[in-house]
Amino acid sequence: MSPALVLLVLIALGGAAWFTARRRAQALYTGRGSLKAMPNYHGLHMALWVVLPALIGWAIWNAIAPGLVYGAILAHPAAQLLPAMDMERDAIISEALAAARNNGFGAFRPEAAALTGPVAEILARFSWIGAGLTLVLALAGGAFGYTRVTKDFPARTKVERGVLGLLLAASCVAIVTTLGIIGSLVFEAFIFFTHVSPIDFLFGTNWNPDPFAPINAELGKKLGAVPLFWGTLFIGAIIAMIVAVPLGLMSAIYLTQYASAGFRRWVKPALEILAGVPTVVYGYFAALTVAPLVRDFAAAIGIPNPTTESALAAGLVMGVMIIPFVSSMADDSIAAVPQAMRDGSLAMGATKSETIRKVLIPAALPGIVAGVMLAISRAIGETMIVYMAAGAAARLSANPFDSMTTVTYQIARLLTGDGDFAHPATLSAFALGLVLFVVTLALNIVALRVVKRFREAYE
Repeated sequence: MSPALVLLVLIALGGAAWFTARRRAQALYTGRGSLKAMPNYHGLHMALWVVLPALIGWAIWNAIAPGLVYGAILAHPAAQLLPAMDMERDAIISEALAAARNNGFGAFRPEAAALTGPVAEILARFSWIGAGLTLVLALAGGAFGYTRVTKDFPARTKVERGVLGLLLAASCVAIVTTLGIIGSLVFEAFIFFTHVSPIDFLFGTNWNPDPFAPINAELGKKLGAVPLFWGTLFIGAIIAMIVAVPLGLMSAIYLTQYASAGFRRWVKPALEILAGVPTVVYGYFAALTVAPLVRDFAAAIGIPNPTTESALAAGLVMGVMIIPFVSSMADDSIAAVPQAMRDGSLAMGATKSETIRKVLIPAALPGIVAGVMLAISRAIGETMIVYMAAGAAARLSANPFDSMTTVTYQIARLLTGDGDFAHPATLSAFALGLVLFVVTLALNIVALRVVKRFREAYE
């Protein structure tokens, strides 16, 4: 049974439970003060007891069902003819599972095609078992909730506590996800650093990963990530910021201080549309339009052997992409400055430009800094623009017309290659991700400290 159908059935059962408990509570009502909670709360309480235990049981079943299905497939007589090698056998079973879920299509190996029918039967059987268990939990929860519909039962308090628990669980999802990300990065990076010295990785200047090279003491000499760190900072934190910060800040100043209401009503949404453009579209624009223009400009000013892959092309387009982050935060911060500060400055004889430079910008600085830090974090984590316009050459160079690579480009390249996943060259992607995570965290901490300092000064 599909998850969508199970969810619809649970919603229908929850609605029926709400209606039943509400009618019973209304029947118990004999006058003011006869019920400790309104009938609607009794209905909600019973509906929660129907839906929540069933959803939890369905989630647990979906977590353990794949292992049960796999065991049932191995125990089936049709699986006795499968190869003895685990990898080949698992590949055939995976192909049969995919074909069974796709009405028999997709089984290219004869062994998988022969196994598709039994696998489909096993999947259907376990699906109905899961649906049955879910229904039993829903009915059991509904029966318990129905027994609680009494005059003295505090249904409102119970419902509010249940909703509070749901909100707490929702807020914990982000925390658990973050811990999971950190745990996966740290675990794989630890395995990598058992083969490669952290000193060689963090301070080495030669980046030439080879997933097929023998694992020995010389491997660390080819995994020096300094060129990647420099390329990431040069493209994302220098070139892109040179474009984004002035344009974003000046556009925010114009829209809040000089533009008419009608002009602002049209231009601000148009500017923020840039934030919704897919990064692959920016990558196409960088590779097909900006990169050739940068190459022609480099040739015109006498740069030898210019190429279409350059840090400048990627940085320019990346800067345009993050203009909305800077502009929107600066716009909101400047608009939030109290009108009394503007009026006071003008009343003291300051011009409008002096008021902007000496009053509004300092007062709005926390929001502006937050926007810039958010933009930097967004820029150094960008992949597609760099992948399509900056190139794959890992080099230490301050020439913006040179081809460069970044941390994100190398992570994508290493994890999508054909090399052994357990090889240190492939695991270096997790070490790069861990360093990128730490750098982004440091930027956010700096932003929070700056915001806190200036907020205290201007509040």
